[in-house]
Amino acid sequence: MHNAPDTSMISLVLHASLLVQTVMALLILLSLLSWTFIFRKWFSIRCARIQTKWFEHDFWSGRDLQTLYQSAETNRHTIGALERIFESGMREYLKTKEQQVTESSAILNSAHRAMRAAFQREMDILESTLAFLASVGSVSPYIGLFGTVLGILNVFRGLENIQQAMLASVAPGIAEALITTAIGLFTAIPAVVAYNRYAHDIDRLLIRFETFIEEFLNILQRKVH
Repeated sequence: MHNAPDTSMISLVLHASLLVQTVMALLILLSLLSWTFIFRKWFSIRCARIQTKWFEHDFWSGRDLQTLYQSAETNRHTIGALERIFESGMREYLKTKEQQVTESSAILNSAHRAMRAAFQREMDILESTLAFLASVGSVSPYIGLFGTVLGILNVFRGLENIQQAMLASVAPGIAEALITTAIGLFTAIPAVVAYNRYAHDIDRLLIRFETFIEEFLNILQRKVH
């Protein structure tokens, strides 16, 4: 009586060819990196959302702009993205006023350019690692498929010297090959879901930033007249 081949997941991985194991290792590494970036990005977006809410509350509660600016300058290393945008615009506004520029359009344009530059910096920070998640989500299934093809090729090579192939002899090899596809999907799906969710959350934050810039410019416009 023949013993049934061991088709457990661990056994199939351990008995896979070196090239297939390399593909599996690459996918597992991508998965670990992906999950690391997913949790980091979740934390950073959550912090940005909370800090934005706090600053919007302080700004629209009627506090003096100079007081808000001094607070932002004092706590520059701990303030949120929106407060940094405000601080950049207010600093440029005060600097232009100190230079005794009398033309209101020049003052406002200077503050606007400063805030747009700060906005771009914050956007780059928020969108960092999103490209990696998108790449993992799009490439991982193909890497898994590549491992599957390699595994099936190994199965056919093993059948060259066998006159009559039995299902029991080819099943482990086929199962081993299909594991790489499963790992590829396991790597890709969370990355795609996280990318879509975080891209949406970041877009909403950026809209809030752009709205604040326009509203703050309206306030500065009233002050220079």
